[in-house]
Amino acid sequence: MVGVLEQTRPPDARYQIGAGKVEELASMVKEFGADRVIFDNSLRTLQNYNLAKATKVEIIDRFQLILEIFARRATTVEAQLQIQLATLQNELRHAREKVRLCRGSEQPGFMGLGAYEADVYRDAIKLQVQTILKKLTVIRKKRILQRERRTELGFLSVSLAGYTSAGKSTLFNALTEADAMVDRFLFTTLSTMTRMVEFSSRKFLLTDTVGFIDRLPISLIEAFHSTLEETIYSDLIILVLDLSEPLELIEKKLGVCQDTISRLDAGGIPQITALNKVDKLSSEEVTQKFDVLKGKVQNPLLISAKKGLNLDVLKAQIIRMLENYVKGSFSVPLTAEVMPFLSWVHKKAEVKKEEFLGDHVEVTFEVDPQIAEQIRSKVEKLDGKYTKPVN
Repeated sequence: MVGVLEQTRPPDARYQIGAGKVEELASMVKEFGADRVIFDNSLRTLQNYNLAKATKVEIIDRFQLILEIFARRATTVEAQLQIQLATLQNELRHAREKVRLCRGSEQPGFMGLGAYEADVYRDAIKLQVQTILKKLTVIRKKRILQRERRTELGFLSVSLAGYTSAGKSTLFNALTEADAMVDRFLFTTLSTMTRMVEFSSRKFLLTDTVGFIDRLPISLIEAFHSTLEETIYSDLIILVLDLSEPLELIEKKLGVCQDTISRLDAGGIPQITALNKVDKLSSEEVTQKFDVLKGKVQNPLLISAKKGLNLDVLKAQIIRMLENYVKGSFSVPLTAEVMPFLSWVHKKAEVKKEEFLGDHVEVTFEVDPQIAEQIRSKVEKLDGKYTKPVN
């Protein structure tokens, strides 16, 4: 990076930034010899085109940058296909306007499309999208079969979740003695890795998942859903936070993680919050940050995945929480109040089975005992039949 330009104002329809700032940006590009300009905002096709015309270099926005980073980090066939899918779906949204602007023009980032009619270009993209979706469906079916097989074998599952670069893969390696890639760059993990772990003669499946990021576009959430859904189907989530960062940034990233987990309908799954990288802080800093965060997270624990600090405490907490997990079932008559109730159950519990049988619905679930008691109360209010949970 050779320079930064900022402006606070309502978005300009032509450029995103004001005309005066465009001139300033063009001067900076020329002065510093920049090859491209990256906008932290999302750009419309026309804005991108006008900026490229004014600066004479390629313009990309935050979404395109994330896609590029993802593409460099992808190592599995599934991750590569998901990135291709997100890229093509983004291109499809802008295809018609892009083709129109490209006719008779060769702006940076807009070259190579002039020979295509808009409809032909869009149809070509749609065909590629359908091909990728078919390949991902095959991979998804294999993943579902693997998950069903694990359930049949009776293994409980634990997922590591958190903001990108929080230390999930380092913790995964420490708990499993595996060799998941670890470095300081964003999005080291773009596909899940699952290993069997054993704590105090209890065996669990531990999964390392894709890191979250602020303002991750919906299309990327959708493209990576088959990967991210490993979080949805776990019995326990370990939310990893980097405690060495400034408190304001920690709280911001915590909000992003909680929002993403909620968007994945995984908010009802029990959590342990691993406050990681305590080895980088003084005891006073650790105490101060812990006191602020403890009321905002579930079951907080101070750890250092890199140094192995308090990992025995983490393992013990995992065992305690999974041993307390209970399984129950209920049957309720189908009324106008049932669907909102079922939606609530799906958010709060791990629904294992749901059957609509004529005038009633039967549900089998696993959940924390406190939530199970809430379910019992609501079932009784709906004149349903509740089966007492068992461990």
